[in-house]
Amino acid sequence: MSERAATVSPPDERAQEEQKHDRDASTADGTPDPVTSGAQAVVRALENAGVEYAFGVQGGAIMPVYDALYDSEITHVTMAHEQGAAHAADAYGIVAGEPGVCLATSGPGATNLVTGIADADMDSDPLVALTGQVPTEFVGNDAFQETDTTGVTTPITKDNTFAADPDRVGDDVGEAFALAGEGRPGPTLVDLPKDVTNADTEAEPATPETPDTYEVQERADPEIVAEAAERIEAATRPAMLLGGGVIKGEASETCREFAIEHEIPVITTMPGLGAFPEDHELSMEMAGMHGTGYANMAITHCDTLIAVGTRFDDRLTGGIETFAPDAAVIHVDIDPAEISKNIHADYPLIGDADTVVSQLAEAVDASPEATKWRAQCQQWKSEYSMAYDVPSEQSGDEPSTSSKMPEDEPVQPEFVVEALDEATDDDAIVTTGVGQHQMWACQYWTFTEPRTWVSSHGLGTMGYGLPAAIGARLAADDDQEVVCVDGDGSFLMTMQGLSVAVRENLDITVAVLNNEYIGMVRQWQDAFFEGRHAASDYNWMPEFDKLAEAFGARGFRIDDYDEVADVIAEAVAYDGPSVIDVHIDPEANVYPMVPSGGDNGQFALTEDQL
Repeated sequence: MSERAATVSPPDERAQEEQKHDRDASTADGTPDPVTSGAQAVVRALENAGVEYAFGVQGGAIMPVYDALYDSEITHVTMAHEQGAAHAADAYGIVAGEPGVCLATSGPGATNLVTGIADADMDSDPLVALTGQVPTEFVGNDAFQETDTTGVTTPITKDNTFAADPDRVGDDVGEAFALAGEGRPGPTLVDLPKDVTNADTEAEPATPETPDTYEVQERADPEIVAEAAERIEAATRPAMLLGGGVIKGEASETCREFAIEHEIPVITTMPGLGAFPEDHELSMEMAGMHGTGYANMAITHCDTLIAVGTRFDDRLTGGIETFAPDAAVIHVDIDPAEISKNIHADYPLIGDADTVVSQLAEAVDASPEATKWRAQCQQWKSEYSMAYDVPSEQSGDEPSTSSKMPEDEPVQPEFVVEALDEATDDDAIVTTGVGQHQMWACQYWTFTEPRTWVSSHGLGTMGYGLPAAIGARLAADDDQEVVCVDGDGSFLMTMQGLSVAVRENLDITVAVLNNEYIGMVRQWQDAFFEGRHAASDYNWMPEFDKLAEAFGARGFRIDDYDEVADVIAEAVAYDGPSVIDVHIDPEANVYPMVPSGGDNGQFALTEDQL
């Protein structure tokens, strides 16, 4: 270090305070400074929308917008990678129930957002992406860091705009925000050429609103509602299937009341976890490829299926021809494109989930006679219990965290998930990456509240868990706990986000279920590829607890059962980011399992049944 560098004075704090005073004085009467540039119009539009947080990474083409953000009350969270910014914004939107916002520069900044945008599109999550772009005169000339961002992202966005007019750019952003959250939520994108954001304008953006041409049907056809109600009354084997649209449509309470009043067993999809309390006797929990045996049996044998806010994807249905083969299907969805797309709807009810289920509740006069059916569902719960073997003197469904556990047995992942659940409150938020650990979290965490499950469903994005925990933490109530259940492969992809969690002092607990494999791939290789572990053996993993300490977080490690309860308690209690490197049984598999395209009623409980 040179002598001059060593004697540089710290920034003039008085000057900084004077600048802050000047900014505050300009809004002392409640009137914001007038817009003078396209970039300021962009930020004003976000402010008009009530945006509190934005996640992003700075860069050349987006720099004017960041300069305008400097004087805004919006808190910008600088992420370590643009993919992390998109996932954090996505998770923020899931927990907050309003669009999350992410920013990136042109070229690689924008393309690094693509995975997160596609993820939000598949899961119908409200997200607004703002991307910088080269000046308009350079577009199409292969300029430095130019990419046809709108061309790349149009197929994976609900709405996509190239902002060409500085007088219009603020309204472009406001409209994108409104569209992201209205009707069926989804990601929107506004591409912002640098000359447009740098240009002068005095155009104040209006309050965000959707275009006049955008219409959403709120109420279902009353005649079809009446017919569906008659079908429900006549059912002897009814079931409700609640998808992610129930949570997004704020319909969880209405669906709970309807199911409980009429004593109808309830199944959820993976995005629908938390829509119905899993500790209720009517809960059959999650269905699908790795759903519970009893949920899949209920779907396979029901005679009336009331499906709300689900798109019937292949991981839920298995083979379409064997899905709910005896059921009359009542399908409630706000998007008419989903009706009969995969599963034929005998009673198509297009509209807002909460509104339509309320319509059904008013139309159903008598509960179905289904006493025997409910008894059958309880029998399936007992017959296909999710209990697992733990080498201990104690046994049963609950983890024996207080007992003396064996030292030489590999730790089972189910035990760890249940121990995490026991150590946290009922409203704790769980985020995950994708793989075996995600399925164990689905199966062995008891979800009772909506917006407490945050994961990548349709796209199946490894690396989602940690940046999602950052976004969820900022959207959650202060007293809510946030736990990321991750896998070693997933965590490795985006663990640079730990630097963000440490910088922001975010209270999150990350449990890495470390089996030194891409576990779900290894499980499929064992089942369907004669155990040939091509590129799935990850025995070169780093020590995640030590890496956590290097980032400035707290690091913990679990190797034995006896360590589980105490280490988890200490990690959860730590006020800041902590990482638990949990070394689990490398041969542990996820069951039940329905092979891809298989019959949900023919699920496998062991590998030799596949």
